[in-house]
Amino acid sequence: MTALTSVPKRRRRSIIARVGWPRFLQEIGMLAPAVVLMTAFLITPFLLSFWTAMTNQPLVPRPTPVRFVGLNNFLRILSDDLFWTSLWNVTRFTLWVLPVQCGLAFVTALILNQKIPFRNVFRGMFFLPAITSMVVVCVIWGTLFQYPTGPLNHIVVSLSGGHIQPIDWLGDPNWAMVSIVLLSAWQAYGFQMIIYLAGMQGIPDELYDAARIDGAGAWGRFWHVTMPGLRPTHVFVLVITTIQAFKLYTQVAILTQGGPKSSTETVVHYMVRAGFEEQKLGYASAVSVILFLIVLVIALVQRRLMRRFDV
Repeated sequence: MTALTSVPKRRRRSIIARVGWPRFLQEIGMLAPAVVLMTAFLITPFLLSFWTAMTNQPLVPRPTPVRFVGLNNFLRILSDDLFWTSLWNVTRFTLWVLPVQCGLAFVTALILNQKIPFRNVFRGMFFLPAITSMVVVCVIWGTLFQYPTGPLNHIVVSLSGGHIQPIDWLGDPNWAMVSIVLLSAWQAYGFQMIIYLAGMQGIPDELYDAARIDGAGAWGRFWHVTMPGLRPTHVFVLVITTIQAFKLYTQVAILTQGGPKSSTETVVHYMVRAGFEEQKLGYASAVSVILFLIVLVIALVQRRLMRRFDV
């Protein structure tokens, strides 16, 4: 027992001896504000949500006392068909938006990584939607989706020669989620594009030169140099896009409110409605805990994949 406890002490002494007490205290002082803020605004509310999830806490205080209900909130959530519908919808959204958003970002990054005129201007233009407020984007796309006289319907009818009738993009259960996918992919792909550009610029030029000497053409260089060099980037983009997709809320809240017929209901929208509209804070906290566990699993998969790819 003494031998085991002495190892951390030796390590602590070696760190302080290596950097010195003034440097060590300086680093602690520089880290302290961030640690305090994270503890106050992230860690503490997160821990409190676990306790709230096991009570019948309302949003607005009531004369009746708050009771401890244990796992009842979780059991009610898991027995609610609407929750499973929302979980399936957000999973479906994730599976659809991943290839569209990441594929668009990858192709755009490949083009803008070439030595073309005004490429920095184009990079800024394509990145602009990613820094635009989602509320503004939803208002713009809501105008495009208008039925039956919206600009998008005019384009569809014109290109089809009148064979395709105007589509109720946000009012038809078959098209509502597709509309949310198109909007979300367009708004956010610029962020993934920048990550891909950074990954491509991190590949040494010597590898491309060696491939040319070996007789590799454009496709050979892409497949045997670019793609292996971007493997860690692919993993990172895939994971962060998946996590963001599971937190889908703003587009649904503004454009469809979970409809039509719950076809766009998501876990976060389900949680917000339970917490603020129905004022069931304990129930909403339980939903947030479940969502946290889902995101945690995704983060663990990310860590495993990155270890596998030596990231």
